[in-house]
Amino acid sequence: MEDSISQSQAQKKLQRAKRRSFNPQQQDWVKTSFLNTDSSLPLVVSPAMDGVNLTSWASQQRSWIESSLYQYGGLLFRGFRIDSTDDFVQFIQATSQGELLEYIYRSTPRTQLQDKVYTSTEYPADQFISMHNENAYSTSWPMKIWFCCLQPALQGGETLVADSRKVFQRIDPAVRQKFAEKKVMYIRNYGDIDLSWQEVFQTNDRSDVEAYCRQAGIEFEWNGEKLRTSQVCQAIASHPKTGDQVWFNVAHIFHISNFAEDIQKSLLSVFQPEDMPRHACYGDRQPMEVSTLNEIRAAYQAETIAIKWQKGDILMLDNMLVAHGRKPFTGARQVVVGMAEPYS
Repeated sequence: MEDSISQSQAQKKLQRAKRRSFNPQQQDWVKTSFLNTDSSLPLVVSPAMDGVNLTSWASQQRSWIESSLYQYGGLLFRGFRIDSTDDFVQFIQATSQGELLEYIYRSTPRTQLQDKVYTSTEYPADQFISMHNENAYSTSWPMKIWFCCLQPALQGGETLVADSRKVFQRIDPAVRQKFAEKKVMYIRNYGDIDLSWQEVFQTNDRSDVEAYCRQAGIEFEWNGEKLRTSQVCQAIASHPKTGDQVWFNVAHIFHISNFAEDIQKSLLSVFQPEDMPRHACYGDRQPMEVSTLNEIRAAYQAETIAIKWQKGDILMLDNMLVAHGRKPFTGARQVVVGMAEPYS
């Protein structure tokens, strides 16, 4: 009888211990650190003990996660057992307001893996992806973006991040003023060597494209089956929660000077600037100075931090506060992406 009582008491103690260990409301369940001693981007959040369920914990700590995201710009959740896109989606839902966003008005090729979860940009592995804020070539964008590494590359493939507030501060005030006043015009010609309009707008119906453009304030013109669009967008933006001024455009990517010299010469031998697959100029259609664009690229480079992926990592970024890019890589690499919280 004594052995039976003892065993019963032990089981109850064990159950109580398990309940305590999985209490998601205890913030001391996680610990924080930084990847680099000279930078606070990103804040690394990792389990302080075995068995922490990241989604359960996050669902009870949304206020802390939100305030930390505004402070640091990006959070890297590392060491938790994230093994699938289902785990990833559950975490996004626990840390966002509203549903995941569909990737429409695309600028890069991607594959949808499940409802509103996509592969990261499917550029060739040997290509560098320049620093950018998602959908900064538009007047509406996701406030939050999440990346999850299901398989790190054999070599390289680091995701690059840069604080858009610090990039803004590095750019000459005269340049900032000019961009703020003139803004940026993005001109796109679809289908020659870039994405087709069918892929960009995710439809085969021209009337759907026209309706989207009218609603978004995008000018459009058809030449047979070919489509050209143009839109004047912000160059600088104020974060709606923090009030921070951020550099928020991708003129340095859309402009031809982003290509290597041999590619520039090849494109210019075929296209006029406004006939390029992509082109950026000031909002009054005046050309941008290459020296200015190079200064902007240098500002990004000075603030860039490389995040070497580990399997199961989730990187959560405030899309206005932090820009991102990618290093070339070798071997298989699987990083999936979700976006939420649209803002105009």
